Amino acid sequence: MGKVIAIANQKGGVGKTTTAINLAASLSVLEKKVLIIDADPQANTTSGLNFAPDNDQQRTLYEVMIGKIDISDALIQTEIANLHMIPSHINLVGAEIEMLEAEDREMLLKKALAPIRDNYDYIIIDCSPSLGLITVNTLTAADSVMIPVQPEFFALEGLGKLLQTIRLVQGGVNPDLTIEGFVVTMFDGRTRVHAQVLNELREHFRELVFKTVIQRNIRLSEAPSHGKPIILYDIMCNGSTNYLNLAREVLEHNGENV
Repeated sequence: MGKVIAIANQKGGVGKTTTAINLAASLSVLEKKVLIIDADPQANTTSGLNFAPDNDQQRTLYEVMIGKIDISDALIQTEIANLHMIPSHINLVGAEIEMLEAEDREMLLKKALAPIRDNYDYIIIDCSPSLGLITVNTLTAADSVMIPVQPEFFALEGLGKLLQTIRLVQGGVNPDLTIEGFVVTMFDGRTRVHAQVLNELREHFRELVFKTVIQRNIRLSEAPSHGKPIILYDIMCNGSTNYLNLAREVLEHNGENV
């Protein structure tokens, strides 16, 4: 059965989508079968993997969540052989309202995933930067949560709400949910505050903080405009190396030989 990892942080601009895209691509390159699900109405993961959200408005996560189509009908093959995607669309905003009257509304994504889960080694979900019903669905469907953290003190302050939501999900619909780890993004070792925040995270969360840090890298910010993960855009840059190392660390964390 594939492991489901939600990439979540209610604070925007912390590298959540960048991490989802590039972790999924790196795991695929390391010969794992991977599905990435864009659960954010902004659809940045969708466009970042070279698929225009308006190309097919009838086969997105929105239609899956409201029960209009089966999840297998929304699968898209990406440029990487082992990587499939379920795209998003701005219509997903409306799904939260339509789901309010649904039975077991927090379980809709988990139930939708069940028929295809065994087809993948890893399922990566890019969550919306909010703590609404769609995000609760992703946390209910997930085995673990990876939390990207920008090394700024304001970013640390926002972690409390996310951790509280995770505890609520653990106490209710998904008691087996764990924290995969905190990954520090946009790191600049020349900046004193970045080093301080990284040290604070490691002191407080200890082994839950990944050893790999994602360095600030201009090529990482360029890649989405070309519709490519960094490993296809510039395999030699630091960003590509960082995400490959993160993927290896995830595999090791899950007991796999790298």
